[in-house]
Amino acid sequence: MSSPPNHVLVTGGAGFVGSHVSEALLRRGMQLSVVDSLDDFYSPAAKRANLEEVRKTGRFAFCELNLCDFEALREAITRLRPDTIIHLAARAGVRPSIENPKLYEGVNVGGTVNLLELARQLGVKRFIFGSSSSVYGITNRVPFTEDDLCLRPISPYAATKLAGEFFCHTYAHLYGISTVCLRFFTVYGPRQRPDLAIRKFGTLMEAGNPIPVFGDGSMGRDYTFVDDTVAGVLAALDYQFPPSETPFDIFNLGNSHPVSLNELIEGLERATGRAAIRDPRPLQPGDVPITWANTDKAARLLGYRPATSLAEGLERFVRWLRCQRS
Repeated sequence: MSSPPNHVLVTGGAGFVGSHVSEALLRRGMQLSVVDSLDDFYSPAAKRANLEEVRKTGRFAFCELNLCDFEALREAITRLRPDTIIHLAARAGVRPSIENPKLYEGVNVGGTVNLLELARQLGVKRFIFGSSSSVYGITNRVPFTEDDLCLRPISPYAATKLAGEFFCHTYAHLYGISTVCLRFFTVYGPRQRPDLAIRKFGTLMEAGNPIPVFGDGSMGRDYTFVDDTVAGVLAALDYQFPPSETPFDIFNLGNSHPVSLNELIEGLERATGRAAIRDPRPLQPGDVPITWANTDKAARLLGYRPATSLAEGLERFVRWLRCQRS
């Protein structure tokens, strides 16, 4: 049986999910270090504000650096000496990855390999990788299950996440690093990135502006409130691998209840009390028709049970959004 983690390093800890995970770790009494490049994919000021929110929960070490800078990363991890790494940093977004696949490959694959190699060299005991439901791509089987080997990613972003999973398995097999890959399904909630649908739609609706609706609104997404995702990440810290096997596993962290785009817009209308002005547009490259998590495995082995309904999650998100504007 592995010992519980004490010092956790979170990459991407200034981001949306990463800042919530960081707060949860501090509330759990753990020593925390955060690595983030504060890149300009969206406002670095917003990421610094996220870090200030984390600081309200407790003290932590922060290193601003790029995961592609192997020597700087080596110096930081050697100095910090975490026993666990939660790797959430990535270049995010499907459509931007189509425009700049080389950048996504360098950060998402190269940065992950750098971390795994340093975990090997410095004796990190556990590695948790933030993957994505996008790795399933246009697979025909729904709901998506972790043992589906017929994965068909259709964007460079999705391909980099799948490559990251393969590298994680390789390092677990070769060097015995206990590794868990978590496939996140459309996480939303306070601090959500401004490019994501719920944040974008909510901001536009609050201002009385039209929202872009791609396709006929039937596209389905398995929206998962951030608190439920964080609960799954924390559960992965404690997961005990079966003996005599490669210490590697993959879990879906979703809500197991896909919602159509039309239903989402109706939910936002109820949460905001505003009617959406729809701006119909054609479907975009890289968008999959549906994401739908089978969470049976996560429930059985991690005790993962998402508890936040879409209605409750949207209400909590809208309250946060309005506080940002006040």
